[in-house]
This record gives sequence, C-alpha cells and structure tokens, in this order.
Amino acid sequence: MVNFHIEEFGGLVEKALRSKETLKQWKATEKKIAEFLKEELRMDDINLSDIEHSFAQKFYNYLILERSPLLKDAAAMKQIKNLKQLLNTAEANQWILKNPIEKFKCGSEDPEIIPLEISEIEKIWRKKLTIDRLVKVRDAFIFLCFPGFAYQDIYNLSKDHIVYVGSDKEKWLVKERGKTKVTEMVPVLPIVYELILKYENAPYCKIYNRLIPINSNFRYNSYLKELSDLCDIGRTLNSHLARHTFADMMLNLLQFPLERRKQNARS
Repeated sequence: MVNFHIEEFGGLVEKALRSKETLKQWKATEKKIAEFLKEELRMDDINLSDIEHSFAQKFYNYLILERSPLLKDAAAMKQIKNLKQLLNTAEANQWILKNPIEKFKCGSEDPEIIPLEISEIEKIWRKKLTIDRLVKVRDAFIFLCFPGFAYQDIYNLSKDHIVYVGSDKEKWLVKERGKTKVTEMVPVLPIVYELILKYENAPYCKIYNRLIPINSNFRYNSYLKELSDLCDIGRTLNSHLARHTFADMMLNLLQFPLERRKQNARS
C-alpha cells in the first residue's frame, strides 16, 4: 500500500503537481513503518485487514520510546497522520472496509500555535548580531513573518516574483505555493523591501537569482534555535510559527483580510 502511494505521488511530482520535499517525507514514513514492522512486530509486511486500532498506539510508542534515534512527540504525531492518510486511501480504494485507526488521537495532536507578539518580532529584528550566518537567518525569519510563505517558497523567491499592481505600481509578491500549487499574492511591506534591497547585490542572490539568502532547512532551523536563545524569546522559532505570526498580524494588526490574497491571486 505504501509503495503504491509513493509511486502514485512520484508520478505527480514528475508532472510538477506535487513537491519533491513532500515525496521525501512519504519515503521517510515508509522507512519508519518498515522499521516498526521488523523490529517490534517481527514481520516484513502486514495485511491491511490485520491492522487494528492498537496498531497506531504501538507505532506511536515505538517512535517516541523505542526507536533509535527517538522521535519527538510532534514528529511522531506527523507519522501517525501520514499512516492515517495511507489507510484512508486504502478505504477509498475499497481495500479495507474502514480505516481502523481513524479515531486514534495523539496526546498533542493539533496543538495550538501561539503567534509571536509584535514586540518579540521587533526584539529579534533589532538584536545586534556579529555572526554573519545568524544575521542572515534572522533576516530570513523576519522576511517569512511578513509574506507568510512557507520555507520552500521563500527559498526560491526571485525578482521575477515581484509584480507591480495598479496605477501606483505597488509592489506585490506573487508565488505559486510549492505544496498546494495555489497562487498567493501579498504586498511587499516596507520591512520586506528593506531586506530585498539589503541583499540585492549579495553574491549568492546574484548568482542564483534569489531575493534573500537562506540556508538548507536543517541549518536554518538549527541556527534559529541559536537566535531564539540570543534574543531570549523562550520558545522555538521555525517557519510554521512565522506563518501563524503573519496571519495574526494581517488579521489583527494590519486589518488585512486573508480572502484578499485569494481574490488578488485570481484577478
């Protein structure tokens, strides 16, 4: 079943309808399920009809208690969600009558993400940093907080994504999201434009036609942990938090309806 899903998803990736990064995540899930079957259940495969509700709890416990290396709770939860989606596909194809783990809930499933306060964003923005890699990762995180794009979308942003709108030639960023292929359109706010100007002549940005330099996802998140400690934020900084912060600012501070992004994207 997992192989079927990955092959089908791979076909969509080849046609640029899905993200390569998401395909990597599905392959990682396949690997973890295979490890669980072999190490915990002592089998190489399992019939779909033999999967019971308890399978999810056992898989979850294996990921956070037994596996080497252990997964954190949120990462294990993601694997359970992927497993649910696979079994939903099996149900849709009538390979099983009903998804046996549909009602399984992880203890921390769908946790509320509290956005950063504007004072915390300013604290990060104003922090004097002497290490170049931390300056760049700080700027990338601040950049993310305002357009509200995901990491993979900001990674590929170039001058081609800047569109001038209306008689006043307002600058907007127009980008098709890598994951959903939905086109989004957001205004280039002053702080974002300041960062664009800051890096327009940077060697990396000129060579690769990028608006802002950004590290690999692993390094980016590692450096953000350092940045959080230096700025005394007291919580983990990541791209997901940046997107929630963007939504909160647009709705509550700037009074900018999110529906307008979709309307502008369609026009």
